Amino acid sequence: MNRRSAKREGGFSLVELLIAMIVGTVVMAAAVQLYSQGVGATFTVSQRAELQQDFRAGSDMLTRDLSLAGAGLQAGVPITLPSAITPRYGCDQTPKCYLGAANSTAVTYPLQGATPTLYGLIPGFQAGPTLTSNPNATDAVTVVYTDTTFNLNCYTATVTAAGSVTFGPATTPLDKNGNPPVWPPTSCLVNGMAAPETVNDANVGLTPGDLVYFPSLNGTTIVGEVTAGAITVGANAVGTTYTVPFANNDSLNMNQTPAGKGLNTVAVGATGTLPSRLLVITYYIDNTVSPPRLMRQISGHTPMPVVDGIVYMKFSYDLFNDATGAPAANQPNPGANDAADAASAGLFPSQITKINILHMAMDSTLHGTKGYQGLDLETSVSARNLTFVNTFPN
Repeated sequence: MNRRSAKREGGFSLVELLIAMIVGTVVMAAAVQLYSQGVGATFTVSQRAELQQDFRAGSDMLTRDLSLAGAGLQAGVPITLPSAITPRYGCDQTPKCYLGAANSTAVTYPLQGATPTLYGLIPGFQAGPTLTSNPNATDAVTVVYTDTTFNLNCYTATVTAAGSVTFGPATTPLDKNGNPPVWPPTSCLVNGMAAPETVNDANVGLTPGDLVYFPSLNGTTIVGEVTAGAITVGANAVGTTYTVPFANNDSLNMNQTPAGKGLNTVAVGATGTLPSRLLVITYYIDNTVSPPRLMRQISGHTPMPVVDGIVYMKFSYDLFNDATGAPAANQPNPGANDAADAASAGLFPSQITKINILHMAMDSTLHGTKGYQGLDLETSVSARNLTFVNTFPN
């Protein structure tokens, strides 16, 4: 007779399975939550690091340029510009202009009396657009200094025709043996260079939109704008020459012939030493793109973006009255005759001793629902090249 085994086979009851599933689900949910929090924290840290890196790069470039305002120019002496047609800045060779509320207007140089004048630093009070993040118009700022990376000062400049300037080795004075000067002159070379760059050098040479500072063309200080056209290569008794076009109707109104100190009012044959490329650098916010970005424009060239996400930019300036010895601190629009700038009424940008970045703000790009992160900069930069007076307001 066969007997069935009385041994019970092992297993889980339905209740046990349900409990195990619930516990497992809770554990998995906790693990997913921890993982999600970790990913979110990693994103926040990386976004913050990227934001800081971008903001530091943009602010370092701005503050470096501000610290160079006026370098290479005669300290405290503004440059008189043509007056028949007021010269402007903020435009390129298109010509397109980029300043103002709509990023589409030009700004003319400030007046000293009735004469347009170029200073080492030009405030741009409310010259930028109004952004949605703040009801007040943003500022722009323009700094001016000579370019030391291009040894144009090794050449002598000669007006060889209306609308043309030739840069070449000096041919006078002759030495006691009747020989012309040695080329190149070692006094103008930097960084161990054996010779200056050619004027038509593909990397650093003159191009349309460049401004050239002639500290003395037959005793007259002139600024001219290089215009479109070929640079003609020739020679004189000492070496190679380069004839550069400075035609009328340039985009920045520098080369005009009507009376008023334009380059093309200078007589043919006028010569001058120590010419240099002049960098007129304007910082402003472009809100025609999203997110808004900080732009940097050099002279008459197309602006280049510096950093995205700039949501506000305001400046003020400290000045010093040389005549009275009185400071004028924290002036948002120096020289304006209003309550906020009353202390600087009658003063000029050449009397600025310090630039205050009141508020430069940057937001990160919005990613999903993770929100924004922001950074703010408030600092001051010495304008050590602008004034003879080494006295600064407290």
